[in-house]
Amino acid sequence: MVSRDSDPSGLPGTVTTAVKILIAGPFDVGKTTLVGSVSEIAPLRTEEPMTVASVGVDTPGSPAKTHTTVAMDFGRVTLSETVVLYMFGVPGQRRFWDLWRGLAEGAIGVVVLVDTRRLEASFDVLGELERHRLPFVVVVNVFPDTPHHSDEELREALDLLSETPLVKCDATDRASSRDALVTLVKHVLGPTPSAPSTQELV
Repeated sequence: MVSRDSDPSGLPGTVTTAVKILIAGPFDVGKTTLVGSVSEIAPLRTEEPMTVASVGVDTPGSPAKTHTTVAMDFGRVTLSETVVLYMFGVPGQRRFWDLWRGLAEGAIGVVVLVDTRRLEASFDVLGELERHRLPFVVVVNVFPDTPHHSDEELREALDLLSETPLVKCDATDRASSRDALVTLVKHVLGPTPSAPSTQELV
């Protein structure tokens, strides 16, 4: 594993597989936080201050939110001796969705963050991903005041297929965020020669 204190441009010589994924979800769900918590390099962020122009257009889940991603977040994490993951966080607002087309090119799949305090905000994002035909996993970002719902209730509310993984995550916690990324890699790559083994990933 490459540490945060190592050369930002360096990778272990054993790395043979580079994987690109998207981090998606509605506005103010924790995408930038997740990329920042797990990235082993200083994440690239394209955040801009929110202005009065966003009133009625962008509705944050937290009144303390003052900045928003306008292009992408970028980070990197080495999942095993052979696999490195490149993360591209995409803006949640519908007005930025045209950016998804370029960022989705070459991606194996998507981590979709959802907030169960405003679950309906995720519906449009999930519909857009289905349109792009990208495999995805749904990750519930657990906030201090997140209400409890069973997996069955969440699956029904989000209309998820039985084969779509659903996991919980604390986007502020590196290990928890990493586990969510691993879930996507396992779901998409499966038992293929290029995929890391279960022992490598855990």
